[in-house]
Amino acid sequence: MPNRIITPTKVLREALRVLHNNTAFVRGVDRQYSKEFAIPGAKIGNSINVRVPNRYYVSRQTALQSQDTQESTVPVTLTTNYQIGLNFTAQDLLLSLDDFSKRIITPAMAAMSSAMDYDGLGLYKYLFNQVGTPGTAPGAMGGTAGTMTDSSAPRIFANAGAMLDLMSCPKDTNRWIILEPLTQASAISGLAGLLNPAPELNQQYRTGEVKNGLGFHFDMDQNVNCLVAGVRTATNAQVASAGQTGSSIVTNGWSANAVLNVGEIITFALTYSVNPENQQTTRLLANFVVTATTTADASGNMTIPIYPAIVPAGAQIANGTVVASPAMGAAVSLLSGANSLVSPQNMAYHSDCFTLATADKQLPGGVDFAARENYEGISMTLIRQYDINTDQYPCRLDVLAGWACLRPELGVRIVA
Repeated sequence: MPNRIITPTKVLREALRVLHNNTAFVRGVDRQYSKEFAIPGAKIGNSINVRVPNRYYVSRQTALQSQDTQESTVPVTLTTNYQIGLNFTAQDLLLSLDDFSKRIITPAMAAMSSAMDYDGLGLYKYLFNQVGTPGTAPGAMGGTAGTMTDSSAPRIFANAGAMLDLMSCPKDTNRWIILEPLTQASAISGLAGLLNPAPELNQQYRTGEVKNGLGFHFDMDQNVNCLVAGVRTATNAQVASAGQTGSSIVTNGWSANAVLNVGEIITFALTYSVNPENQQTTRLLANFVVTATTTADASGNMTIPIYPAIVPAGAQIANGTVVASPAMGAAVSLLSGANSLVSPQNMAYHSDCFTLATADKQLPGGVDFAARENYEGISMTLIRQYDINTDQYPCRLDVLAGWACLRPELGVRIVA
């Protein structure tokens, strides 16, 4: 029986299938593509609108308190063109699809999935909640037992789930934990003594991976990003004045030229966070992520840009973030560890926390072949053309995409 020629559409569909199966982080996040939002012929720098998960608030008044039921959207800029350039011949297209996938598609998509996961995992900088202790991997006893700095497994993962609960995260099957290889190895050791179903324990033993448990889907990803702590000597950093609100806070008492790197997390003494829906205190100190690298002046003064904004609950009940503003002289604490400490930023998150947005690229005419397909919210193009100078058929696979963190409160860092 003669071989059937593998068509561009078959190549694309197989590439998208392999890409989806190779990704860890991408597979667990919201992926938004549709004809409604796609931009035919989109280019880097274009923006598409993506849907933000709705959140409703309960009124206790007799009169109707109407809320907008139309789904809101936010623009996400298509910042990255993920491209794999390769060559294959007409003879290659005569292979069976399985052989073609193994030789050409699978290694290409492994590289693309790694790049996409790495960029997506860089969104940890938007997450302001954290569990664990920098420098202490899950499985080893560390921190203070019964607190959010406890690094013993499974406590650290249970704490991550509790933190999501306190932020009114949906309690469904869309909760994920992504761990880098060394953290996962430590976690497996720490979870080994749990009362688990035999099939789950057998799977951990055979694969060396945690898959499901404690309310999460677990996955390993070597692309987990690391945070490098800033450099500062011993300080008495404190809030400079009372009643501060908004997206920055004035502090003093730092060592001269002390540095806070973007992505570090700080807290203020006796400043407690609130549940975003019922505005009740969580009884935990509110965490704030530093949104830009900041340096103290020679006198130790520093104005720190932060997220979320400081919004006392009460009159602004729909969007309060803290019980009350930090007091004057409230101590500033750092959650990123010692100077220049490098710590992996593993994450627990709900799918609604992050989104990967893709749009259609234009298919050119006058080429050997071109195709475009969408699978599981990812649009990919395949273009091949004959090069008269080299007597080859260069081919490119492209995904035009943009990442965004839509609901930072639905994610928690698991530091190690």
